[in-house]
Amino acid sequence: MSLNILEQLALVLIGSAILLSMARLLLGPAAPDRVVAADTLGVITTAGLALLAWLFHSPLYLDLALVLGALAFIGVVAIARAIEGGAK
Repeated sequence: MSLNILEQLALVLIGSAILLSMARLLLGPAAPDRVVAADTLGVITTAGLALLAWLFHSPLYLDLALVLGALAFIGVVAIARAIEGGAK
């Protein structure tokens, strides 16, 4: 499989976005920064899976992206509520 320049660029940009988000997740000065970084990682990973589905012509990756997106959203909401102080 040979990738053209735009596909390679997309993979490089997704990889660099993952590295920057991981840095914010690990080094974030406060808990809300880490929650936003976790949410960003979920979105980036979902976009990466959609890109893989397009590159490999496989709808299975789209199913995985859908499930990951939903789970990432639910997880971030749960973490944000725990940081906020739980249910009121």
